This record gives sequence, structure tokens and C-alpha cells, in this order.
Amino acid sequence: MTSDPLAPLDLAFWNIESAAHPMHLGALGVFTARSPTAGAHAADLLAARAPAVPGLRMRIRDTWQPPLALRRPFAFGGATREPDPHFDPLDHVRLHAPTTDFHARAGRLMERPLERGRPPWEAHVLPDADGDRFAVLFKFHHALADGLRALSLAAGVLDPMDLPAPRPRPEEPPRGLLPDVRALPERLRGALSDAGRALDIGAAAALSTLDVRSSPALTAASSGTRRTAGVAVDLDDVHHVRKSTGGTVNDVLIAVVAGALRRWLDERGDGSEGVAPRALIPVSKRRPRTAHPQGNRLSGYLIRLPVGDPDPLSRLGTVRAAMDRNKDAGPGRGAGAVALLADHVPALGHRLGGPLVSGAARLWFDILVTSVPLPSLGLRLGGHPLTEVYPLAPLARGHALAVAVSTYRGRVHYGLVADAKAVPDLDRFARALTEEVETLLTACRP
Repeated sequence: MTSDPLAPLDLAFWNIESAAHPMHLGALGVFTARSPTAGAHAADLLAARAPAVPGLRMRIRDTWQPPLALRRPFAFGGATREPDPHFDPLDHVRLHAPTTDFHARAGRLMERPLERGRPPWEAHVLPDADGDRFAVLFKFHHALADGLRALSLAAGVLDPMDLPAPRPRPEEPPRGLLPDVRALPERLRGALSDAGRALDIGAAAALSTLDVRSSPALTAASSGTRRTAGVAVDLDDVHHVRKSTGGTVNDVLIAVVAGALRRWLDERGDGSEGVAPRALIPVSKRRPRTAHPQGNRLSGYLIRLPVGDPDPLSRLGTVRAAMDRNKDAGPGRGAGAVALLADHVPALGHRLGGPLVSGAARLWFDILVTSVPLPSLGLRLGGHPLTEVYPLAPLARGHALAVAVSTYRGRVHYGLVADAKAVPDLDRFARALTEEVETLLTACRP
């Protein structure tokens, strides 16, 4: 393994982190246990398998790189991903005492930033007090992995699966000190196109801050505390709604979030009338089988959730129309594509401006709703089947709630992360998600 400079977006994630705003994503997997010692056996397996997964041995180290910076000024003040010569899997895999509430324990563990001097990931094994289940909370820093990459790393320590091998990435020709003059016209056109796209994204992001109709319940002075919750709904029910109304499964899942927010705000007394928060819907710009495994390649769509609309089918229609408009424009345009601007910021700018940028997320969007793909094959650890998996997204500064969604084995799993002080009633919102699916089903029946 060799060192690999962090891509601009990875560097942004690395530098906007603070002790109260950790930038790790997670997944809470629940396994059926066949013996009371299954959790301890799972922890031993994870520790034994981790050294064989190259990505899990990679640490992130801040660098200044003066010689390289002479050739690539944007790299000055960056960071590299490199092998940790002192890697010890026991620093990353921890077996905890039995618990009666996986999510309560996961929330406290999600509060803690990852150790920046070591490979930035952890696996926490949580045995159930009854001994018939155990859970594993995986944490990966967003600079180490996005959702697709995190899935690949986690799969490396689970039981082997027969998955298609990734296609090799074509090697780039070595670069000299000076660019090939024959390529300058094409590069100039590309640079001008990129500059125009950046201006378009910046203008759209500025316009998105106008006429914001959100709720104070979704924004908060960050306390640094975390609470998690999860809910699973039947994928067949979601498909029934989709077939009845058109659109995509993702449209239905986003509309469920809008309806649940309406219920939750009304029940807690905040009121939903006129509320239309901006939801950021991340979009991956790389393909799992062909993309280079390192580096985040993310854009996004920004839509207004029709929380104030009392009609569930009307809410779904609004979400569908908004997503269609975003797809027609493409993931490289519009306010949701702000992440692409990271490519236009020098490394030193990411390092110095990280604390300032971290506070800008509240101006850009009100809630994150992200989808994390999972394989349709059943996953196992030590022969114990994975029955539930709840993705957990990072919570941006000033935000009270983030929603992540995964589909696995015929069930849709919503993973919720919230500021524990701002949202002490997260379980109520989780129930509202289930209730909203039932409402949509009822509305679709003749």
C-alpha cells in the first residue's frame, strides 16, 4: 500500500470536523445469535479479519508537501491516506457489556469522534441482554469512506460473499513537471466549463436561502450529544404505493419523511402549517463496480419537503415533481451540488476555512435525507444472519436531525440520528414514519 492524497471533498470532510461535530457515518447491524457467546465470537472475528482489509489499515495524516506543492499548488496544506505502521485491530474493535437497547448505546457511541491519529474507523459489538441477538455499530470517518466505500470495508470483515470483482481502474500516464501543450486547448475548455458550472451552483445555492420555510425543531444550537433510532417498514408496502401513484421507490421514501415530519411537528406542538424545509438528497457520482475505491464522489439534489400540505398523495406528487426536475437538470447543477465546489478550493483553503464552512450547512439545507445501497444477498458474521441494518448519517452543525435509508431483505430501514438535547422525542418521529406508510397505503386503496 502507498500513500494517496485526499481528494478535495475528503479533505473538506476532514477539516470541518470538531469535537462537538464529528464527521463519521455509521451503520447499526442487528444479528441473530445462536449462543450467549455469539457477541464475543463476533468481536474476535472482526479483529482477526481487519488486518486483511487494506482500507482499514489506512490512517489520514496532515501534510504540507512543499516539493509536490511546487507542481500542484492546490495540494499545499493537504493530507494523505497512508498505511499505519502501528495498526492494531484491537484499537478499533470493542466488545461492550450486554444492553437492552441497541440504539441508546449507539447514540452515545456516535457522539465520540474517531481517533484522528489512527485509521479512522471503529466496530462496537453490543450483545443483547437476553443473549438471542447482538448488534455491531460500524463507524467510518467520511474522509475515509462514503456510503459505498463503507459498505465495501464492512463487507471485508463479514463472512465472505460471492460478489463480482471490481473492474480494474486504467492507469494514468505519468505526469511531467509541465503539462502537454497539445492538451492545453481541451483543458482550457474544461476549466472554463467547470468555472461556469461552479458559478451556476453557487448562484443556485444563494437563491435556495431565500424564502426559507423551515421549523425551529430542525435546527438547534449543537450540544454535541447524539441520539439514534431506527424503524423498519415492509418494502412491499412501499412498492404498492409506488405502483399506485407512479414515480420511484425513493420518491415514496422521501415523501414518507415529509409526512412523518408533519405528524411529529404537530404532535409536539411546533405546528406544520406553511413549513417546507430544504432537504439535501446526496447523489453518488461513481459506480460501485467501476469506480476507484478511494475518495468521495458526491453531489446532491435540494428539494423543499411539502410538510405543510395536509394531503399525503399531494405531498408525494410534490416530491416526485421536485425529484424529476432535479434529475432532468442532472447532479452537476443546482443548489444541491455544492459538494462539487470542493474541487475548486485549494487544500490550504480547506484547512483554514473548515471551521467556517462547517457552520454554513445550516444556511444551505435543513435536513439530510440520504440513501445507502446494500446488497440483496443475506449478510452474516460468524454464521449469524444479519436481520436489520440501520444506516446513520453525520449530523451537520446547527442541524437537529438526519435521516438515512437502506433497503435490505424485503425491508426498508430508516436510521435516524439527532441532537439528543434538541430532539429528546426521536422515538416519536420514528413512530411517525411507520404511521405515514400506513396513511399512504390507505390513501392508495380504492
